[in-house]
Formats: sequence, structure tokens, C-alpha cells
Amino acid sequence: MARERLAHLGAPLEGARPGLLLVISGPSGVGKTSIVRDVLARFGGDFSVSATTRRPGPGEVDGRDYLFIDERAFQAMVDSDLFLEHAQVFGRNWYGTPREPVERAIAEGRIVALDIDVQGAEQVRARHPNAFCIFILPPSEQELLRRLRARGREDESAIMRRFAESTREIARAKSGSTYDAFVTNDDLGTATEAVCSLIAGRLARQ
Repeated sequence: MARERLAHLGAPLEGARPGLLLVISGPSGVGKTSIVRDVLARFGGDFSVSATTRRPGPGEVDGRDYLFIDERAFQAMVDSDLFLEHAQVFGRNWYGTPREPVERAIAEGRIVALDIDVQGAEQVRARHPNAFCIFILPPSEQELLRRLRARGREDESAIMRRFAESTREIARAKSGSTYDAFVTNDDLGTATEAVCSLIAGRLARQ
């Protein structure tokens, strides 16, 4: 059962200071994964593992990279309000953030990082207005397209589809009020330091 595979992180600690729900978004190829990994190494905390209806890719491990479930199990979780956010990507596969482990960890005073798209971030903001949301921008659209091609994971038609979706995501993020800050990843080290500085400032204000 998908519900049984969700990690229960223990009962909330009495008197624990509320943690931080950290949302990191940005287009494919912008460096989100590296930034999130470095942030959690510096501050400690948990990375939320998303559930998905897509098949595992090469080297991906169920429960570590994603919770791989079928569409029936995913819909059952939607019907039971077990997701913090969920969305269908490219009109094919569904992705969602299991709600209970995230909210339990926050109640225990930990940082929980979500790597999700703009639509998901909007849903999270509606549920958790105090979430801290950061959007990672590429230096330019041309550089983003170069990075997508450099990954060598997809053919040109798939790359162009992903690029078009990425430009829409950027426009939606900039035009809305979901994100607290935007950081341009021109240099990974500099961008990571900027994100860490923003998080440190937010934690100091809590």
C-alpha cells in the first residue's frame, strides 16, 4: 500500500520550535538538485521524496529517488488528501508531495526541502503561507537551452518541448506572488551561497 510506504518521522516534540518548509523551484537544467543538496548539507534537514506514476529510470531506487506507484494508488492518495501538492507533468505522469511526513518533520523543528514546479509551489503556499519559496533562474534563455542539450538525456524534440515549458514556468513564477526570492545561477557556487544566505536570514527571523 502506498500509504504504508510513507515514512512516519515520530511524534512532534513538545516545545519544539517550528521548522522551515523550503520550496526550491526552477526550470530543468538550472541546477536545483545541486543547490538543494548543498543547502541540506549545510543546514541539515530532510529532502521530501515525491510520489510519481512514471516508471523508474536507470539507477533510480524506489523510496530514495521517488515513491513509484500506479495511477490507482496515486488517485487514492489524492482522494484521501494525502498530498501537500500534486500535478500532472507534460500531460502524462503524475507527481505529488506526501503531506504527512513533511508536516510532521516541520512540527519537529526540522527543515524540509521540496524541489517542485511553480504549480506545486502555488499549492504549497496556499496550504502553508509561511513556506519559504525560492526560484532559481538561468542566466539567459540561450544558456538554459545549452544546458538542456548538454545533459544529453533527450532528443531534440523533447529538449525543445522541455525548453518551451521552462520559459512558461519562468514567466508564471515572475508574474505571481508565490516566491519570496529569485536567484540567478550563473555560477553554481555563488548561487548556492546566495540561497544559503537567504535561508539563514529567514531562520534568524523565525
